[in-house]
Amino acid sequence: MFEQTFKNIDDVLRKEAGCASELDYTEQSSWLLFLKYLDALEHSKAMEAELEGKKYTWLLDKPYRWETWAAPKGKDGKIDHNAAMTGDDLRDFVNQTLFPYLHRFKEKADNSKTLEYKIGEIFGEIKNKIQSGYNLRDIIEHIDELRFGSQAEKHELSHLYEAKIKNMGNAGRNGGEYYTPRPLIRAMVQVVNPKIGETIYDGACGSAGFLCEAFDYLRSGRSTAPGSVRPEPVEGLNGAPTGLTTRDLKTLQESTFYGIEKKSLAYVIAIMNMILHGIEAPNIAHANTLALNLADVQDKDRFDIVLANPPFGGKERKEVQQNFPIKTGETAFLFLQHFIKFLKAGGRGAIVIKNTFLSNTDNASVSLRKHLLESCNLHTVLDCPGGTFQGAGVKTVVLFFEKGAPTRKVWYYQLEPGRNMGKTNPLNDADLAEFIALQKTCADSPKSWSVDVASIDPATFDLSVKNPDGGEAVVHRSPQDIMDEIAALDAEGAEVLGNIRALL
Repeated sequence: MFEQTFKNIDDVLRKEAGCASELDYTEQSSWLLFLKYLDALEHSKAMEAELEGKKYTWLLDKPYRWETWAAPKGKDGKIDHNAAMTGDDLRDFVNQTLFPYLHRFKEKADNSKTLEYKIGEIFGEIKNKIQSGYNLRDIIEHIDELRFGSQAEKHELSHLYEAKIKNMGNAGRNGGEYYTPRPLIRAMVQVVNPKIGETIYDGACGSAGFLCEAFDYLRSGRSTAPGSVRPEPVEGLNGAPTGLTTRDLKTLQESTFYGIEKKSLAYVIAIMNMILHGIEAPNIAHANTLALNLADVQDKDRFDIVLANPPFGGKERKEVQQNFPIKTGETAFLFLQHFIKFLKAGGRGAIVIKNTFLSNTDNASVSLRKHLLESCNLHTVLDCPGGTFQGAGVKTVVLFFEKGAPTRKVWYYQLEPGRNMGKTNPLNDADLAEFIALQKTCADSPKSWSVDVASIDPATFDLSVKNPDGGEAVVHRSPQDIMDEIAALDAEGAEVLGNIRALL
């Protein structure tokens, strides 16, 4: 229903000189989507208050509400073009009046967990790149067609937004940082198996894919706290019962999911992504995770579960490295130390990391492997094939561990879908079905085996993936696979050249 609306919005944004790529399209549609959502949320709350005989205090003053500046309606329910701003008037109002007003919400908010604070944070970081007020008017009218009323509508919008985030993952060299393949995330969530009442943390949350998938998993009712009673089950998506109580849903809304994101664009997208999945005021902080002082971490600061794909290949400043017991410039290694520190005793983690972490011989890598094995039970290593991450040629593994007891045995699974993966042939849920099934018992198979830690060299703590059944299988690509990838790369190259020409 809404797919054509999203296409129409992108078509207008492609005409904009200030928007050069899918990253810009998603950023600009995100702040407008957010304001449209905020309008729907406020109207819903005002109606609830009226039914209860109470007075609702609006967050936004009347001149700054969507229905006033963006989409004033006539008696026929359609936009009144005589009252609606357009052209330079609209652009100047957004840039000079609306954005500064919304940014001031950060100063007025009681604390960083409130929706008011999120409003202020978003509009202090993001900028309007739509330079033509006429294009902005067209986009607003497309956005106004979207509805957030029913769970089915929110469900459709969340899927379309996820598709935009996926496209961002293919947009240039830095796009991949916004997108971890959802089948891989879902497999990680299933293995970790979160329960209602547990806290879930991603300190490198990007577009909040891990938190959104964990929310969907818990909301589906597939995992609940042992011995919990389920009176008054409430309706889920499309009216289907979830088996969760109103109290459960309140817990999911307010005190389950926590994230930190350093980059402004990713922060805004994470907030919008979680909102579309059903979290009204996401607990996402905009900060440099690695600057948090590990020496100050107390039990109250720790989490039950960590799910993350921290950035790798980056370098942190010396003053940031001093915050960590194991000094290294490699961002992913600092994040791994951070995550171990922020897990509760008995807490569970699933972290994506470069496969070279398992075998690097530098002092930091050896020390970090030793620390992981001694402080946590590293029970599972999932070896992912090249091409798992579209646009990124590095090979990765997923580390599954539990904090509090040393590792005795590591179970490895070598993921081999039997084809070469890429943009035209991505990872899917079926590829991971065997891994999820075998992991429950850590069973041996042609693709899986166990290694006793007692047999690992204590000088190197080498954890390399070495399949005793013959090592890594060679996957030969079919001619059609090769042709498809060439065509996809040609199209991508043409789009890049087009964007460059548009900027010249």
